[in-house]
Amino acid sequence: MTKSLRTFAATLLLGGALLTGCTSSQTGSETADLIVYNGTVYTVNSNFDTAEAFAVKDGKILAVGTSEEIRSKYKATEELDAQGKAVYPGLIDAHAHFYRYGLGLQSADLVGTESFKEVVQKVTEQRQQYPNTAWITGRGWDQNDWAVKEFPTKDTLDQLFPDVPIILTRVDGHAALVNQKALDLAGITPKTKMVGGLVEVENGKMTGILIDNAIDLVSAKIPEPTDAEKRMALKNAEANTFAVGLTSIADAGLDKSTVDLMDDMHKKGEFQTRVYAMMNPTKQNQDYYFKNGPYKTDRLNVRSFKVYSDGALGSRGANLLKPYADKHNHYGFLLATEQEFRDIAKLLNEHGFQMNTHAIGDSANRLLLDIYGEVLGEKNDKRWRIEHAQIVNPDDMNKFGKFSIIPSVQPTHATSDMYWAGDRLGKERIKHAYPFKELMQQNGYIPLGSDFPVEDINPFYTFHAAVARQDAKNWPATGFQMENALSREDALRGMTIWAAKSNFEENEKGSIEPGKFADFILVDKDMMKVKPEEMRGIQVLYTYVNGKKVYKK
Repeated sequence: MTKSLRTFAATLLLGGALLTGCTSSQTGSETADLIVYNGTVYTVNSNFDTAEAFAVKDGKILAVGTSEEIRSKYKATEELDAQGKAVYPGLIDAHAHFYRYGLGLQSADLVGTESFKEVVQKVTEQRQQYPNTAWITGRGWDQNDWAVKEFPTKDTLDQLFPDVPIILTRVDGHAALVNQKALDLAGITPKTKMVGGLVEVENGKMTGILIDNAIDLVSAKIPEPTDAEKRMALKNAEANTFAVGLTSIADAGLDKSTVDLMDDMHKKGEFQTRVYAMMNPTKQNQDYYFKNGPYKTDRLNVRSFKVYSDGALGSRGANLLKPYADKHNHYGFLLATEQEFRDIAKLLNEHGFQMNTHAIGDSANRLLLDIYGEVLGEKNDKRWRIEHAQIVNPDDMNKFGKFSIIPSVQPTHATSDMYWAGDRLGKERIKHAYPFKELMQQNGYIPLGSDFPVEDINPFYTFHAAVARQDAKNWPATGFQMENALSREDALRGMTIWAAKSNFEENEKGSIEPGKFADFILVDKDMMKVKPEEMRGIQVLYTYVNGKKVYKK
């Protein structure tokens, strides 16, 4: 424990701040809805105190203390004996694609495929399972995992599925393989050009590979899911995320119709997950929210917009200051003009919305940091975020602190990319990639996410990657660039209170303290104590939201 229970209890008795979460009575019989006791409760408060027990009433934490104190003071209709196991605040994923993940559960899962042949096999199996869908979709392939580390071509798909459009998205979402049927429906030819995108052409013929904005030309032709399919997608995603201890999700890139659906399901009690919604910067979304302002309930928070500045490193779309080490004279590209980024930044600031921008390459990070600085000025509490911040030139690192810009990172990106990122960046530039600890030091905190479905939804993978800087194979043995590893305490903060802070929600969630939402989980092994190689195997036994059990193993 960070602080002994004896010291913790003394703090409670002297200050009363935690224990007396409501008006005290001397009867010893104050009512509560739930008591959790006999646990190792990581409160993740400002002192990172641990406790044994807490009481819950009306969906919020009522009091925190020792088991004896809580049980002698409160009576509850439900008690949970934690049997000494670890209890954490409900985990928060600071950057994910929750709704898209739910929709994708009926698509072919191509994550971990070891060859294009295996991709084709999974696509064929998916078609057999869902023979009547208008499109064949899949996601998760990564040519860097294959023996032949080159983009595939559409030839095999054209032969097997000449009459059904296919789109198979790369793991990072910034490249896709489509067949000729899909190209025809989208009106794409070898001469198709656009800002921030690429239609790959070799020897005058399209290969079927589309990069970044080119993907939108095809995805725009996919029929919109029905209302029932959308609701089922949210429920399916929720079931899976509750099972791994996630109670809040920052969903990056939503439209008003999806947010309205979430709100409706929340109000009807059909959907429990708390969502921090980052809106797509479409004209429709801007027109509505600029007119009406942010929207907030206990389970939904709309006060930010998600902007894309560049592509991904794996597909060589990340915008770099110097050429890719493995592709001569190629720098990646921006997805819009510099002026467009300045314009949207000014608009968001004028209307009181947070700007959260995807930036991977060091050139994209420099541009957005400078634009943020121009708009925000120095020290502020606007909490504008750079999503990913994967490659940061040393000359730009201090701008995060200077302009109070939050780096929102995903530790499993480092451990997924480490096998090939050095090939893209070279020996010197790779040293400035995935610099989580250095980024954390700029403002004193850093929110952690997964970017699922780009990575796995399991937050214990995030924790392991942040602390050990190793992948599922516990490689490398000494960790990847361990100078930027996070401590266990800071990693847990990044998945709870710091993630909440990045969403302006630190006063209502992210720690087990009186007055905050009673969102918490109980696990079989304590990630603060187990060996690193055991972290990914931790199982959630219970997940509670608002003091109500939403998952039991």
